[in-house]
Amino acid sequence: MKIQAVDIITLKAQPTAGQTPVLARIRTDEGVYGYGEAGVSIMHYSLGCVELLKSFSQMILGMDALANDVVYTKLLNSFWARGNGGVILAAVSAIDTALWDIKGKYFGVPVCQLLGGKHRDKLRCYASQLQNGWKYPDFHGAPGDLGFLKEACRRAVEDDGYDCVKIDFLAKHPDSSRISDYEAQTHLSPATMREIDQKLDAVRSVIGPDVELILENHCLTTAQTAIQFGRLARDYDPMLLEEPANPLDIHDYQRIREALDIPIATGERSYTRRGFLPLLQAGVVDTVQPDLGNCGGITEGRKIADLAESLGATVQTHTCNTPISIAAALQLEAAIPNFIIHEHHTNNTLPFNTGLCVYDDQPVDGWYTVPDRPGLGNELTEQALAEASILTVR
Repeated sequence: MKIQAVDIITLKAQPTAGQTPVLARIRTDEGVYGYGEAGVSIMHYSLGCVELLKSFSQMILGMDALANDVVYTKLLNSFWARGNGGVILAAVSAIDTALWDIKGKYFGVPVCQLLGGKHRDKLRCYASQLQNGWKYPDFHGAPGDLGFLKEACRRAVEDDGYDCVKIDFLAKHPDSSRISDYEAQTHLSPATMREIDQKLDAVRSVIGPDVELILENHCLTTAQTAIQFGRLARDYDPMLLEEPANPLDIHDYQRIREALDIPIATGERSYTRRGFLPLLQAGVVDTVQPDLGNCGGITEGRKIADLAESLGATVQTHTCNTPISIAAALQLEAAIPNFIIHEHHTNNTLPFNTGLCVYDDQPVDGWYTVPDRPGLGNELTEQALAEASILTVR
């Protein structure tokens, strides 16, 4: 079964989320097709993948669509992909994931079966990015006050049954005092520390002592400010401190590890197993968070998970794009022994996102049931395709 054509699909921009999803749909000479997403759509960076996908698609035309590892290796060894980088690897990831989708459909099984089978039928989830609200259609225009944050937590925990939430306590809101990049990377002022403490206290007062809390720093901090923040947050019993520094600054991670006893997570800005290896070897990360849309796809995601397991770390994929990315994450997380928890982003609860695909798989009481449909188990709707810009390489 040969790769006959690649459709490069640019979906309608999502202004509320600041994203323009870009996907690859690979078609074969036997009529089987598969989807994969380039996972750098935030701030519309995925538009940079379109030209790369055109080039990569030319390289793989006529190749065996079932030889996904051969195709992946060819792309990974191409000139600029050897040097790593998010946009380049996002384009590679889209192709790799689409080929896994094809393979599952061809054999009539979900991708997790091809990866060795399910370790679990259901995945525990957390409600992610509640500083933006929970199930709000226009969260960027919402006030950034404590009442807004508390209501988001209440919705996620009381209404939807989540027992874990994630919040960026350093996030900038239109109507609240702003934390500058300079301050976040040098020294957090007493006023900022008081504001963070108020937010932490407000959240814990709503979610109670038994709901877990993940701290999201988005690489805003460096060692000094992450340590300030972590020492303050420690009293609120966090489950993980996520992205406390740039993952390339391993010495920052070593300083943070020495100063704090909070488990550390990172990975959405790390690419291929080579990007994760130094952090794991140094023992400064407890949970790795590869994004299957930019780390190298499902092929590389599995390699990262195996590497993490051998060095004592758990896995939680970074997932904040379309339901195609969610479908890929569910399949991988079901098939690895060291899965810890699944990220369910507030964007993924909203109609502009859920309406893109045929199936709207959502967690129930904070748990995802892993679909048994062939391949990834989801695909774009006819309406989404009709509103998209599609460029075909054949």
